[in-house]
Amino acid sequence: MTNTADQPIAALRSGHDSLVALVHTLSPEQIAGRSGAAEWSVAQVLSHLGSGAEIGLAALNASLHGAEKPAEGFNRSVWDRWDAMTPPDQAHHFMMSNEKLVRAYEKLDDATRTNGTVDLGFLPAPVDVATAASFRLTEFALHSWDVAVTFDPDATLAPEAVEPLLTTVPLLIGWIGKPADVLGGHGVAVTVRTSDPTRDFGLEITDKVGLVDSPDDADAELVLPAESWLRLATGRLQPTHTPAGVTVNGDITLEKLRQIFPGY
Repeated sequence: MTNTADQPIAALRSGHDSLVALVHTLSPEQIAGRSGAAEWSVAQVLSHLGSGAEIGLAALNASLHGAEKPAEGFNRSVWDRWDAMTPPDQAHHFMMSNEKLVRAYEKLDDATRTNGTVDLGFLPAPVDVATAASFRLTEFALHSWDVAVTFDPDATLAPEAVEPLLTTVPLLIGWIGKPADVLGGHGVAVTVRTSDPTRDFGLEITDKVGLVDSPDDADAELVLPAESWLRLATGRLQPTHTPAGVTVNGDITLEKLRQIFPGY
């Protein structure tokens, strides 16, 4: 029987292997150069993923294997150490650090994958292993795209990551959606229809963004691949990276949706 944690863990492995293969092809100049993340170099993206893997492994070990819980200030100490590395070292250590985290997830037995809980530190309560792995996958898949799109403008999120991200990204919608005065104080109900996989749901946009059931009297309709929706919601569907077939009809435009979801 397939465990609910199996899919995100498998996607973490395939995503790691793909990104490592890409990193091995890059020159020192490319590693130090600008990434798809506006304010980060490729090395800084890899540093973020590598330091996050180190922090995530500490949380996993403390929650599931009886290791000592990281002391206050642990995260900052990890970030400072990674920030002090040279770009080549950031890339090199990313590969080792993330491999350790992926292997730690892979080694979990079925009982732990089903019954274990992980205190990630940034949520109000521990979560099950499937949720913990899916949160890591969300971070990993999005930032892997930030690296990949630097060298391929048509890059997409890894297909195996899309379905798990459709579960975790909605949990972040109130944080990643920033309407501010984009709509001039007006509210808009948007029906969203995705393909690959098919999903129908609604966005209620006022002074904040809420995820709701598909509204019967929507003001607008957004139709796009699920992968594109995930990139739109996380600020990664710029005009140069938008595939054909993305359509918006009604009282909002794609450009305004990009402004409402500025990314992180």
